[in-house]
Amino acid sequence: MAIEKMIPVKKLVWALAAAGVIGLGGGAVGVAAALQKTAAVPVAAAQQTPMSTTSPASTSLPTAAMTLPDFAAITAQNGAAVVNISVTGNVKTASRQQGQQGRPEFDQDDPFAQFFRRFQGQDPRQQQRQQPMRGQGSGFIVSEDGVILTNAHVVRDAQEVVVKLTDRREFRAKVLGTDPKTDVAVLKIEASDLPVVKLGKIQDLRVGEWVLAIGSPFGFENSVSAGVVSAKGRALPDESFVPFIQTDVAVNPGNSGGPLFNTRGEVVGINSQIFSQTGGYQGLSFAIPIDVANKVKQQIISGGKAQHARLGLTIQDVNQSFADSFKLERPAGALVANVEPGGPAAQAGLKSGDVILKFNDQPIIASSDLPAFLGLATPGDKASLEIWRQGKRETLGAKLGDAGDKAVRVASDDEAAAGGKLGLALRPLQPEQMRGSGLREGLVIEDVAGAAERAGVQRGDVLLAINGTPVSSVEQVQTVVAGSEKSVALLVQRGPNKIFVPVRIG
Repeated sequence: MAIEKMIPVKKLVWALAAAGVIGLGGGAVGVAAALQKTAAVPVAAAQQTPMSTTSPASTSLPTAAMTLPDFAAITAQNGAAVVNISVTGNVKTASRQQGQQGRPEFDQDDPFAQFFRRFQGQDPRQQQRQQPMRGQGSGFIVSEDGVILTNAHVVRDAQEVVVKLTDRREFRAKVLGTDPKTDVAVLKIEASDLPVVKLGKIQDLRVGEWVLAIGSPFGFENSVSAGVVSAKGRALPDESFVPFIQTDVAVNPGNSGGPLFNTRGEVVGINSQIFSQTGGYQGLSFAIPIDVANKVKQQIISGGKAQHARLGLTIQDVNQSFADSFKLERPAGALVANVEPGGPAAQAGLKSGDVILKFNDQPIIASSDLPAFLGLATPGDKASLEIWRQGKRETLGAKLGDAGDKAVRVASDDEAAAGGKLGLALRPLQPEQMRGSGLREGLVIEDVAGAAERAGVQRGDVLLAINGTPVSSVEQVQTVVAGSEKSVALLVQRGPNKIFVPVRIG
């Protein structure tokens, strides 16, 4: 969707493969090695203690809330439709060229090596070679004739995909299509009268509700784990189009692509990622909502690929400083930093400084909500956008474009530092600077100190607008700042990018 979403660098580890490479599913090396290092640890079964009938909780909660789901029945009903997926293939790895004595032909400290690297565009000590790859993941059957859903990363780089059923039959699978933006893949095996799962509705899933996962963690096929829904609509910093379901279900490498069931035995998600600093389960698991996966499946089966909508924007999060600057009631929405010329957003009339509050009547709390909403839309759809412009709410209509291969980016903390008067030394753009930059107006920041410096404004930035009002003179800047109480939002051009920087002045 060419919302260009510049994501802050965070020290997160996301599960993308089998054991040994921090992940959940296929496309990895070392499942067997991981199994050799993994010891089964016996755990004592917890005894159930009946709730006292005189407990206050027993009088305030409905009876259904006091009973645990029948996980055994859910597993017995659906376990046969959950499959193990094994992949083999080759990945390119860099290896050093060896000299006659088994040493690298270029010494590590050889200054000529640096020259050759720059001249040739590569390290002469290294060459690309094919490395065998084996991995495992999970999946589940959604039609009796052998259509299977799993994660795209499970089958990435796979040359052969083998599906193993619970009755130990094995089939070579055809990959009908993958969608990296949602991490969904559709497979097909030649079989009939297969057991299938029932698909649920994500809108019926509640935070706090029990859920159950079935998969092949570390290669242990048809393992069952349970937990609760921790959150819904969770946006992750991975440039995806997915409003993830967050759970505390124990999910580990090999669980990728497996189903997440609700208490009615319906699939509500595909287990996809974990948040981990060790590579193992730490209580934060994320699943792709089944409605997202089902839409991708239908597009792949009918047209061979999935499509996603785009607006053509660069957006930023609205923090308290921005909320104060634009006089918003609370810090929520997606702040438009830049609009792609001629794109869907520009044609709809969106401008830098607008704050998108709703997309098709769905509130946008964090800016990352917008890519998730667009991920469920289709190119060509018409969307209603409620925006905040110059202290007023307006509604615009947009015809969505096709995201294609364009990335989703949100302004990063480095490019839009969070930060009293400004502390700027300004001068008008010279005619030659206007011609060189393509700008028609603005003020060059020749020096910066105080509040602006603390907020991340830099010398050489070009100040374009304050609180959405274009500025071309120092007097205009002074007037806008004088009318602001707590903070101002500076729209600056830094290199080719336009970003908003919040500056505290009160």
